[in-house]
Amino acid sequence: MIMHELPPVYDERSKILILGSFPSPKSRETGFYYGHPQNRFWKVLSAVFNEKTPEAIDEKKAFLHAHSIALWDVIASCDIKGAGDGTIKNALPNDFSVIFSAANITAVFTTGQKAAGLYKKFTGNDSIVLPSPSPANCALSIDDLVRKYEIIKRVLTEEK
Repeated sequence: MIMHELPPVYDERSKILILGSFPSPKSRETGFYYGHPQNRFWKVLSAVFNEKTPEAIDEKKAFLHAHSIALWDVIASCDIKGAGDGTIKNALPNDFSVIFSAANITAVFTTGQKAAGLYKKFTGNDSIVLPSPSPANCALSIDDLVRKYEIIKRVLTEEK
């Protein structure tokens, strides 16, 4: 059983929550979400907001806070082989009330079908499902991902 050790990123101004499934070995090693250099999450999100891609952890946190985005994962602990969502077993949920009690979250997004399915299973609630930014999801180009992720900006714009 591997424990999720990355804290959630949020503040009282967070409006949306983006949930992955579980941090990859590289993310656990780097100490932050979507830490594998080939993962396209940060490139895609920065393109959506037409900004420079954040590199350092502090820059990534500042980017999220600047755009009212909370970031975490669905799973608190699980058995997993490598980074493959398909190998996840015995998953236990994170306590989302930590974020929901501190911020007025109006939409929950999940990055990939596994995160979406587990979020629904654990909470009974639907999420807005985004395609996985993982390099393993090579069927979608960066441009395709940016088009799909633009819903984040639309939802945030509607909130203002």
